[in-house]
Amino acid sequence: MADSTETTVKTTSTDEAPETSSATSTPPETSSDTTIPPEIKPAEVKRSWGDEVDDEELAVDQLSIKENQDLDEPEDSNIKAVTTGDTPYTSAKKFEDLNLSEELLKGLYVEMRFERPSKVQSVTLPMILTPPHRNLIAQAHNGSGKTTCFVLGMLSRVDPKQQAPQALCICPTRELVIQNLEVLQKMGKYTGITAERAIPENLDNPTHTPINKRAPVTTQVIIGTPGTIKKWISLRKLSLSYMKILVFDEADHMLAADGFKDDSLRIMSDIKKSAPKCQVLLFSATFSELVKQFVTRAIPDYNQLFVKKEELSLESVKQYKVRCPGELEKIQVVREKILELGQKVGQTIIFVRTRNSASYLHKALVDLGYEVTTIQGALSHEDRDKIVKEFKDGLTKVLISTDVLARGFDQSQVNLVVNYDLPVKHDVKTEPDCEVYLHRVGRAGRFGRKGAVFNLICDERDNMIMEKIENHFGTKVVEVPDFRSEADFEAALKEAGLV
Repeated sequence: MADSTETTVKTTSTDEAPETSSATSTPPETSSDTTIPPEIKPAEVKRSWGDEVDDEELAVDQLSIKENQDLDEPEDSNIKAVTTGDTPYTSAKKFEDLNLSEELLKGLYVEMRFERPSKVQSVTLPMILTPPHRNLIAQAHNGSGKTTCFVLGMLSRVDPKQQAPQALCICPTRELVIQNLEVLQKMGKYTGITAERAIPENLDNPTHTPINKRAPVTTQVIIGTPGTIKKWISLRKLSLSYMKILVFDEADHMLAADGFKDDSLRIMSDIKKSAPKCQVLLFSATFSELVKQFVTRAIPDYNQLFVKKEELSLESVKQYKVRCPGELEKIQVVREKILELGQKVGQTIIFVRTRNSASYLHKALVDLGYEVTTIQGALSHEDRDKIVKEFKDGLTKVLISTDVLARGFDQSQVNLVVNYDLPVKHDVKTEPDCEVYLHRVGRAGRFGRKGAVFNLICDERDNMIMEKIENHFGTKVVEVPDFRSEADFEAALKEAGLV
């Protein structure tokens, strides 16, 4: 195994507002700082998953931005890079440092309206784009700019003149596929690079051509779900011979035994046979210990990037627990307190555990005169797409969802998340699913904005699950004193900075 280098990139801000990197329509203030970005130089230390004590710290103060309007970058963000081999990587102070094409730069500045890389991007992008293009495992909190990292990586590696699939991104849900495709098409608008989605389609749609009746795919970037991608490959419609980069978004779920592990492994194996030099990127906000152990065996010669666990708790989002005597009172809290007050602050997502809970809560709220929409896996693809689009366009304000939207769903106007049912592991109902909890919390306060999460506690089991979540993240969730008190909920929203 090649030598590895472990480096902590510790950034602190001297500004009152948190820092950001990307997209704001306000022009950045001119800086006279001409400091050369630091080099992350390799040293011989044991490879780890970013949990060892560091001997070297690199200050990247020159990456600071005056305002934070779009990315979640805490003032004391600790980013740890662990590199393999002897390739030096230099943090990118600006996008021009990455040797991007003029067309890509235009997409970043004109279409995406970015200003410069975020902290995570400044360290990650050089590791993706610098030859020999080593594999990368990246764990960073929600809203830190991970999507830009792998989308820009794919667009940078593709040769626009070669009409063949060269980049593949695999996601757990069709909603995340559609969202990532929209970002890629916007960022790559001026490049001429082609992209399409590979997700289950409605066979009754007269405009849809089944994959087995299509000509071989010549689109350069494919973003899809694992089952559909595996089908395209097995039917010999998706060639892997020219594949340069393979991305797993929400990689922890894609490689977990109860996720899409078998399909993901099959796809990786097929690509390895056809394109052995294909770069593999794994991105997620969380990685379980089992997935970590598996990845270290399955992914060779990789660099790593991690944000410390306490940074993953999303401190910009205030978390509360509300004790309710029963189901009726839970509906009462949602209706009379959270929704009534929430209408003043933005959009709300209510997470439930099952499809039955989603249907029951939807009917209860609609019968009481509230306009809500519900998304869950049993809906048709067209209905799911329509509901998500209406919510993203701001046409609906309240969305009830199973965990189909817990991961990677970006909507900047979501300020409130309600855990109507606390997330638990499928096989052990008394154990919390802390990773799903983190992803749910991450839907509120996206891109560094203020947000609040209300956890509804109904019985002793809920109380035990909540305590285990608190212990896992090393935090104490504040209790709303009285579920009947509007003043108590207003005080909570005021503490969260929403009123």
